[in-house]
Amino acid sequence: MNTHRRATFVLILILCYFKISLSIEPISTGIVIGVGTLMGYNHETIYENTICRIAECCNDRSIPKNFTQLKEDFNKHLFGQHIVQEQVLKALENHYHYIETSKKPLVMSFHGTPGTGKNFVADFIVKAIYKNGLDSKYVHRFSGKLDFASEALTDIYSNELKKVIFSAIKMCPMSMFIFDEVDAMPIGVFDTITSLLDHHEKVNGLDFRKAVFIFLGNTGGVGIADTVYKHYKNHQHSREELKLHHFETILELSAYNEGGLKKSRPIESGLIDHFIPFLPLEKQHIIACIEVEFKRLGIEMTEQRKNDLLDYVTFEGLFAKNGCKRISKKAEIYA
Repeated sequence: MNTHRRATFVLILILCYFKISLSIEPISTGIVIGVGTLMGYNHETIYENTICRIAECCNDRSIPKNFTQLKEDFNKHLFGQHIVQEQVLKALENHYHYIETSKKPLVMSFHGTPGTGKNFVADFIVKAIYKNGLDSKYVHRFSGKLDFASEALTDIYSNELKKVIFSAIKMCPMSMFIFDEVDAMPIGVFDTITSLLDHHEKVNGLDFRKAVFIFLGNTGGVGIADTVYKHYKNHQHSREELKLHHFETILELSAYNEGGLKKSRPIESGLIDHFIPFLPLEKQHIIACIEVEFKRLGIEMTEQRKNDLLDYVTFEGLFAKNGCKRISKKAEIYA
């Protein structure tokens, strides 16, 4: 056993002795650092080879950025969203590939009617990027209806949000921030974080360029559905022929005129990199959701059971009003 491995082994034994868990006690950590320093190692090396083998750290081990997994999850569980699959995967891959020379954080805004997969995709992203997935301490999720419920408290929310983001970036520059139900948030809540999303090397001594911000909302859903319908009516072609450029202007205008991003500085300043449309789901996509849920539950999908679940789905013309939102709980009836 060479000297480096022997030293690492000794440090790991020390960690075990002090029973260091995922929430490491400062005293135990100090002892490990002290012993490691005496053995000729710097702090970073000690953390990487001991503590970070047990606890979550802001490094590639804890943040593996597994795009193969993300692509597989999209292929297996996401239906009718070819634009999402292509654009979101590409945006994330490029952001992390060029992260050391990035000029700004990656900022994406997901739009579409309920049940089209916005939260689903956000969860897949988190699970692929972070080893601890949804339990990662570097992922920060906010709900419009829960965390920003009162319009009268907009200024307080805005200032507290800025503090939370600063604290998170100080802990890990590769943090991720997900804002759900943006359309339910008070107008102006995001104005104080505009500078954090912009092209700055540092803001108050911190580098925000490695972070990812994702906004989720229902705004633009009607415009997306209208665009898809007109495409069918005028061209009678596959929806897969629709591209991002067919929707981005519609979504930017919708976001700017509705909900928490209404008249917001991030949009006025052009800081949202990608407006991602989640297309309305058709019958074939609902059936695919039903198949996945029955498989998850280990239930045989008969024609009768499939039709029973379809009866619960309200269609407005070609499109399911609430997408696949209610399918999982309805499928559990047969478990």
